[in-house]
Amino acid sequence: MKDIYMNRELSWLKFNERVLEEAENENVPLCERMSFASIYQSNLDEFFMVRVGSLMDQKLLNKEIRDNKTNMTSQEQIDAILKKVQKLNRRRDSVYAEIMEKVEDYGFHLTTFRKMEKEDESVMEAYFDGEIAPLISPTIVGKRQPFPFLRNKEIYAIVILETKNKKERMGIIPCTSNIFGRLIEIPGKSGYFVLSEEVILHFIAKVFKGYSVKAKSLIRITRNADIDTDALYDEDLDYREFMADLIKSRKKLSPVRLELSREMDGDVVDVLCRYLEVERSHVFRGDAPLDMSFLSSVRDKLRKNPELFFEKRVPQKSPQFEEGRSIIEQIKEKDKMLSYPYESIRPFLNLLNEAAHDKSVVSIKMTLYRLARHSKVIEALIEAAENGKEVVVLVELRARFDEENNIEWSRRLENAGCQVIYGLEGYKVHSKLCLITRKNEGQIEYITQIGTGNYNEATARLYTDLSLMTANVDIGLEAANIFQCLAKGEFVEQTKNLLVAPKCLQNRVLDLIDEEIGHAKAGEPAYIGLKLNSLTDKKIIDKLIEASCAGVKIDMVIRGICCLIPGVEGATANIRVLSIVGRFLEHSRIYIFGCDGREKYYISSADFMTRNTVRRVEVAAPVFDRDLQMELSEMFIMLLSDNQKARREDSNGNYTISDEGESPLNAQEEFYAHAYARAAQ
Repeated sequence: MKDIYMNRELSWLKFNERVLEEAENENVPLCERMSFASIYQSNLDEFFMVRVGSLMDQKLLNKEIRDNKTNMTSQEQIDAILKKVQKLNRRRDSVYAEIMEKVEDYGFHLTTFRKMEKEDESVMEAYFDGEIAPLISPTIVGKRQPFPFLRNKEIYAIVILETKNKKERMGIIPCTSNIFGRLIEIPGKSGYFVLSEEVILHFIAKVFKGYSVKAKSLIRITRNADIDTDALYDEDLDYREFMADLIKSRKKLSPVRLELSREMDGDVVDVLCRYLEVERSHVFRGDAPLDMSFLSSVRDKLRKNPELFFEKRVPQKSPQFEEGRSIIEQIKEKDKMLSYPYESIRPFLNLLNEAAHDKSVVSIKMTLYRLARHSKVIEALIEAAENGKEVVVLVELRARFDEENNIEWSRRLENAGCQVIYGLEGYKVHSKLCLITRKNEGQIEYITQIGTGNYNEATARLYTDLSLMTANVDIGLEAANIFQCLAKGEFVEQTKNLLVAPKCLQNRVLDLIDEEIGHAKAGEPAYIGLKLNSLTDKKIIDKLIEASCAGVKIDMVIRGICCLIPGVEGATANIRVLSIVGRFLEHSRIYIFGCDGREKYYISSADFMTRNTVRRVEVAAPVFDRDLQMELSEMFIMLLSDNQKARREDSNGNYTISDEGESPLNAQEEFYAHAYARAAQ
C-alpha cells in the first residue's frame, strides 16, 4: 500500500511551495506576486527559527525522537528539509529576478554595481563617503578582537583581507541601520535604486585600507527561537519579568542557518561555519536579497499603478445587525456570526463599547492571544474597567513573536484596573473567548462570543475568520466555567456544548467521528467536513482513516500542514483534501459532522494538531441557529468548488490546482461579491 502519512515538516514545506507558486503565477498582479515572494521568505525564516531549531535541539540532546507518523529521526527530517529548501530557493531566486525585471516597465529599477554606469558608481561612492561610511562599525577578527556576535536575521558584509605579508584576516561590517534606509535612490537618477548593503559591500575596501580584498559577501544568520518557557520558569520569579528576560535571550540562541549572497572559497565558508557553529549543510547561497522586507517599500512606490495590485476590497457592513439599535439586544433576539474579512469587525467592537457603558453589565472576561498595534479592543476593556466593570483578561505572554507586545498590553490593562491572568503552566491559552455578564431585572444574562481568530482589527482585514455571538444561557454558563478554571489554574473537565481542550476536545471529536462510522456501518449516509489550518494529530488522523474505510465521505479544506495523504485505495479512498492559498489567509476552522438533516456544526480556534487538541486551551462552539448553519454549509461548499486557488492533494501527496467545475470560481472573490451585494440591499 502507498504511504498514507506525510511528515509534518515536509508537508509545511509543500504549503510554502504553494505560497511560492502564487509568486510565480502570472495571473496574479505583479506587486502581489512580489508580496507572495516576500511571504515565502518570511515564512521560511520562522520555519528555521522554530521547527528546524526544535529538531536541532532534539539532535543535540541525543534524543532519538522519531516522527510518530513517518518514523523519521530528527536528522533524517533535517536532511530532507535542507534538500527541499535548496530546490525551492532556486525557484525563489528565479521568480524574484523575473518580478524585478518586469517592474522596470513601471519606472522602478533596482540595480547592482555590475549593471551600473561609471558615472553612477562615482556618485554612489561620494554618497557612501558622506552618508554611510561615518555611521558603520567595522571589525577585524583577530587575537585581540574575537568574532563578534551576529544578530538574528540581520545582514552583515564580510570580507577576507590580505596583509602586505600575505596573512589573511576577516573583516565584518553590520549593514542594518535605522539611520539610512535599505533602498537608496541614486542621486540625480530618479527611479533607480540600490540596496544599502550592496553599497557597503561594493566599497568595503575603502573601510579596510592597507589590506587587499581577497573575497567578500553579504551574510545573514537565522537563530533558533524555540524556547521551552515552562521548562525554564521558576515559580518564585515574577512571570511577566521572566518572559521579558527570556525574549532577550532568544536573540542569542544558536544559529540554524547561514545565508550568503556570493560564492566564496570553501575554506572561507568552513571558517565562518566554525565561528558560528553552523554545519556546512545549513549554508545557503542565493541570488535574491537575503532579506526581502524592503519589497513593501517598493510596493508603496508603485501604488499609482492600480493594475499592479488586487482590486481594492473593503470589509462590508453585516446585514445581520441594524444600525442605531443595541447590539446586545439584537444578539438576545437571534445568534449572530461575522465572517472576516468580508464583513467588518465593527459590530464586535461596538458590542465591547456598549458593554463598557451598559449599567446592566457587571463583568467582561476575555482571552487575548494576538492584538493589533493600536488595539481598540484594549481601549474598550480599559474604558469598561474605568467605568467600574469587573474586567478579567487572560493575556497569553507565550504567543510566539508577540510576547513583547502582550507584556506591554498586560501592563496597560493592569494599570487601568483590569485583573490580568496568565494562563496555565505548560499550556498556552489559544482560545478566542469573550463573556459579557449582565444583571437585568434580577436575572443573570450572558452574551458569549467565540471566534476562530484573534481580536486583531488589522488581521481581520487579511485573514478569513468567523465570530459567533450568542445569548444562549447554556453556552454562557460553560464559558463562565472556563474563566473560573483559568483563574484557578485548572482544566475544564467536562462540558455539554462547548468543546474545550485539553480535556474535552480531542475525545469529543473522536466520538463525533465514531458516530459517523456507526451510521456508515448501518448502511446510512455519513459525512464529515473539516476546514483547518493544519492536520497533524495522529489519533484523529487514524480515526479519519478508520472512517474512510467504513465508507464515511470526508471533505477537508486544509491550508497548511496535512499529515494524511488522501485517495489511497484501502485506506483513505473516501477522503478529499484541498488547500486554498489566495489573496487572504484562510484561518477559520469549521467542523461539520453528519448529513441529511442531522448535521452538527462547530466553529473553533483549534486546528487538529496535537499542540491544539491536548496541549493548549482551545474552544470550539456549536452553531445552533439554522440560518447560520446554512451559511456555514454554503461557505464550505463554495470552498470545495474553488478551481482557481484551491489545490487538490493526490494520493502521492502532491498538490495541483483543482480543475473541477465548468466555469472559473475563486471562493474568496465570491465571498466578497456576496458581502458587497448583501450590504447594498
